[in-house]
Amino acid sequence: MPEGVIIREGSTDILVPELHSSGGPGKIQGGVFFNEQMAFNRDISIMLLRALERDVTVVDAMTATGSRAVRIANEVKGSTVTANDYSADAIPYIEENIRLNGLSNCRATNKDMNVLLAEESFDYVDLDPFGSPVPYIQSAIRGCRKNGILAITATDTAPLAGAHAPKCRRRYQSEPVRGYMCHEGGLRILMCTIARELAKFDRGMRPLLSFYADHYFRTYIQVEEGAAKADAMMEKLGYMEYNMETMERSISRTYDAKHRFGPFWLGPLHDQEFIRKMDPAGMAAEKRCTKYLDLWANELDTEVFVYDVSELSSHIKMSPPKLADLLETLNAHGKASPTHIAPTSFKTDLPLDSVVELYKESSPDSKR
Repeated sequence: MPEGVIIREGSTDILVPELHSSGGPGKIQGGVFFNEQMAFNRDISIMLLRALERDVTVVDAMTATGSRAVRIANEVKGSTVTANDYSADAIPYIEENIRLNGLSNCRATNKDMNVLLAEESFDYVDLDPFGSPVPYIQSAIRGCRKNGILAITATDTAPLAGAHAPKCRRRYQSEPVRGYMCHEGGLRILMCTIARELAKFDRGMRPLLSFYADHYFRTYIQVEEGAAKADAMMEKLGYMEYNMETMERSISRTYDAKHRFGPFWLGPLHDQEFIRKMDPAGMAAEKRCTKYLDLWANELDTEVFVYDVSELSSHIKMSPPKLADLLETLNAHGKASPTHIAPTSFKTDLPLDSVVELYKESSPDSKR
């Protein structure tokens, strides 16, 4: 039995190295990686797979201790799980975690994920690398069965959010956006990259759930088969204008001097009806799951823009209203919602001049 400590996450016992990350992006400490903060991320996988309400074959392609894989095998009825890691040091942890939970529907494999996904295919392929997923996306697609699901994480948030723009251009062939749009922009660059890779295989995608949280981006994609689906998907890629001085935002399906950021995925982030089937009961981070499920299920989606109360306050030089009061005012004239991106951010379908006027009306300064 490898050395470590046993923690309980959801309804699953997990043996992890005693020295491991407990927050932030996490660091590899010793031979096998584990980050306690990612319990929320693992919870979402459990909830999403349960909401499918069908038997499913699963591979966690870079599983490390096997924490996600054994939780899925233990907590998702009808799952058959392959827990894979390239590191031989990880295998004793995976095998012990399978034994700890008495699992007959989970196996450990010690392969290069590219080899495994060339040899076998699965209904659900989970790709959660340390850093960028770009080198592995094609293999994940090859290993994803017809109409299967890709679950992909990117922890290289600095390039995707524009802090290291040259690296984003190299890795993702996209010009990132900065400012208050940066995190949704980074998420949509990741989704655009997956879409372009799927198109090479004449496959399309329907996003089930896509989000930014903590230090990473994460998207769950339902793969759709055929050239027509791929073509329809490619129509949802495009470019953005974002002027941080004027707050102007707009999108275009083609690149020009004004719309110079991107390309991005401009389609929906979520399937909100599907999200409403996801149940947070019994999750490790149940309270947080409940909060985020509500945000995702009610977030305005596709071709609406993210604003931030701080951005408007700085631009207009007026004190910010309470977000709830501002949303109530915006919803009296159009559509608006909070977003999961930040507690002070919101989305609306109203044009910028209307947003500015209604913000001024809602500001405490206008009532003095």
